[in-house]
Amino acid sequence: MDEQTHLRTRAYLVARHQHPAWKLLSATRGPLVLSCLQALMEQNREEILFEDAQQMLTDILREHANSDDLELSTDDPAADARKELRSWIRKGLIVERDGRLMATDALQKALAFVEGLDEKIMTSTASRLATVQREIENLETRLNPNAQSRADHIRRKIKDLERELAEVEAGRFKVLAGAEAAEGIREVYNLATSLRADFRRVEDSYREADRQLRQSIVSEQHHRGEIVDRLLDGHDTLLETAEGKVFHNFNEQLSRSTELDNMKHRLRTILKNPATRHALSRQQQDELRWLVIRLIQESAAVIRARARSEKDVKGFLKTGLAAENHRVGELLSSILNAALDIDWSSHRVRKSETPLPPVAVAVSSLPLVERLRFKSATEEQEQSLELTDQSVNLEEVDEDFWRAFDGLDREALYQETVELLKVTDRPMTIGDLATHLPPTHDLETIALWLAMAREAEVEITEDREAVDITDSNGQRLRFHVPQLMLTLQDAESIDWEL
Repeated sequence: MDEQTHLRTRAYLVARHQHPAWKLLSATRGPLVLSCLQALMEQNREEILFEDAQQMLTDILREHANSDDLELSTDDPAADARKELRSWIRKGLIVERDGRLMATDALQKALAFVEGLDEKIMTSTASRLATVQREIENLETRLNPNAQSRADHIRRKIKDLERELAEVEAGRFKVLAGAEAAEGIREVYNLATSLRADFRRVEDSYREADRQLRQSIVSEQHHRGEIVDRLLDGHDTLLETAEGKVFHNFNEQLSRSTELDNMKHRLRTILKNPATRHALSRQQQDELRWLVIRLIQESAAVIRARARSEKDVKGFLKTGLAAENHRVGELLSSILNAALDIDWSSHRVRKSETPLPPVAVAVSSLPLVERLRFKSATEEQEQSLELTDQSVNLEEVDEDFWRAFDGLDREALYQETVELLKVTDRPMTIGDLATHLPPTHDLETIALWLAMAREAEVEITEDREAVDITDSNGQRLRFHVPQLMLTLQDAESIDWEL
């Protein structure tokens, strides 16, 4: 075995025993934990309540209690779920802060690996090769110190752009469609998701720096100046990394809202392209649609992680300053007590020499007690809330804002259902209702019909029926619902608040 293979093998063995993502993927109950955390992260992108994670993992453990491969005990699933989550917190897969769980880069890598197992799309395509060739040419030009060579390269680019402009003005240009458009959309999605992974790594780095800083403070082996230097040097070093530069550039763009607005507008245009439905799944389309908001949330998490370190150092400095003030006060008190024992009425004592030179500043206008009194560090004053009204032009509100109000009109659907039952004058199943009243809000519509049957005390058996509907994006969905019969008398007997 050569040296390189030996080193690579040792590195893999170390990662197998130390890296949280590898531990999770190789753990016996890893699929259950991964499924639980992924479902909670899809519901809440920022933080997860520990109680919610424990409850969901308890339900999953109870569901798979009879599986011999998972080595589960059926005595107390809730305790097993709590123990399982605590173990992964200790291993560094997730971080707990004030009863809330936050994902790490290791968890994101594990999720990406599992999702990529079913990925059958080939990435080595012709356009990818052209992209690599173009980047090689650009890099070779930037590395070339010859000014004439750079000038020739720029002139070639100008000629190509002028020729392309002439073709466009003449109406001769090609619009991406089909496989090429789908490939470009997938490349944009992969780059966009990698940005969130970079932000997650920056957050993990800040957490690690915060942990080391806390250890330095607790150990009491460094004075306050060294602690501040460590804080500043750690931040500067982190910003020099690749992911740190990405976060810093995006954080600067937050002050320039025009660029982010243009980015959101371009993403909406891409998502409206018909090729997007073939290139990305529905969940991936939603992730790309909310990309800017997700990046802002990730950057806020990074800023909060950095603020924790600054808060710890600030508290350490204020605590140390207060302790020093108290020590100075005690020293002054001992000096004054010693001064009380001196016979100041004796002229000889007042004129005698002393080993302590006079160091006090002449401030005759202040009483002696005021000059010697020490003060503790004052707390910061609370800032008042900004409660002024701000007007917004409704024409400038994004489409995503209005989509949030596109909810199901439950009262209208209830009345339409009653009218349909009155016209047909026969019992109808959920499938019959969906055929005559195509749902505009798939899951909400079916849930309302089931709630009507429950309120009317309709008999629900173990039989099931499949209901096929088409959502607003043109995608066909199938729901398996109880097979029940809803009559006009049942619907009219319902007395409830919609």
